Amino acid sequence: MTTDDANPPKPQRAIGANPERNRAHNRSLVLGLLREHGEIGRAAMARHTRLTQQAVGNIIEELLDEGLVIEMGRLRAGRGQPARQFSLNPQGPVSLGVEIAAGHLVTVFQGLTGGLRARSIVPLADTTPGPVMAALQQQIALLGAETGSPAIIGMGVVMPGPFEIEGISAVGPATLKGWAGRDPAAMIRDVTGISTVMHENDATAAAVYESLHGAGRALRDFCHVYFGVGLGLGIIHDGRPLRGAFGNAGEIGQLVLPPRDGGPAVPVEDRTSVFALWDFLRETRGPDVSDLDLLTGLDPETDPPLLAWVRQAADHLSPLLALVENLFDPETITLGGLMPRPVLNALIDHLNPLPVTVSSRQARSLSRVILGHTGPYTAALGAAAMPLLDHNTAAELRHDNRT
Repeated sequence: MTTDDANPPKPQRAIGANPERNRAHNRSLVLGLLREHGEIGRAAMARHTRLTQQAVGNIIEELLDEGLVIEMGRLRAGRGQPARQFSLNPQGPVSLGVEIAAGHLVTVFQGLTGGLRARSIVPLADTTPGPVMAALQQQIALLGAETGSPAIIGMGVVMPGPFEIEGISAVGPATLKGWAGRDPAAMIRDVTGISTVMHENDATAAAVYESLHGAGRALRDFCHVYFGVGLGLGIIHDGRPLRGAFGNAGEIGQLVLPPRDGGPAVPVEDRTSVFALWDFLRETRGPDVSDLDLLTGLDPETDPPLLAWVRQAADHLSPLLALVENLFDPETITLGGLMPRPVLNALIDHLNPLPVTVSSRQARSLSRVILGHTGPYTAALGAAAMPLLDHNTAAELRHDNRT
């Protein structure tokens, strides 16, 4: 082993640059520090970002004028004038997060500190672009009225993927008809007039939010299995989302695997997904109940047929999780999304014993599979976080603060 091998270079701190052309990047750094620290002074921001105090001061004044930041008073630390402290304004502008799924539309208004200001989930009978755009405009208006019409600084929109992949895009329960060849971000900009619209895979956005505010907050490497209508995987590696070359990393739902107890191989999401659960519930409880209503009040502990479905779903999910562990060696795998929490808890219980993989270590600080914290709004909240901060910048700063 060479000296360089034994002492690999440390990850570089995310730092700013003073030229005017990098002002947006510098603002992102300052906003990331405010989110991480809660309250922080200008001198500390300058040390973290390696910007000059004057550059930080100019950015803070801009953010104060825009209502993004508020002054929190002064912090006395030793001699001299106490330092002015600043924080993000929890009642200021909002970021809008949208999840367009097969069967429903999730819309959230997220405050700058990550708090949920307003939310809605409404069914979508038609998921082609026209009806979706009409429903989205209506929900934005309703949530705006509910929250006093705050300024919207940007929107993140997430959808199940992948698109434009022959043999994959047109199959599976999460497929959205009529979106092939369309640019969702551009369409939404045109319809809503919101200038900043970002588009992401739903499972990746869910993993980002779980990393920022949920069960993955203290982790650098974990995987998030996202139960939308179908099944997706969000991957956080070294504190950053692993998106793949074209944003399609984590497309696990259509992997064809045999169950752990033997039997024919089938696409995993055909047996372990919200769509598969809906099919089971329609067969056992009647076809006339809406999809979202079907998920209300489910508890496998008091429902033997549902518990039997959970056991079968665990048999199909277990080999998939073993594959994920061997591929990515995560600290843990989190489960979350639209699937009701009592069902997820029962699913985790019946995954045991998990197959032997690289994660089968005795000395573990976390179980191999745990419940995520953020529930059915996870992907939309992750989408809302996208315009607030550059993901790479935020992740690098968070990584630096943990070391």
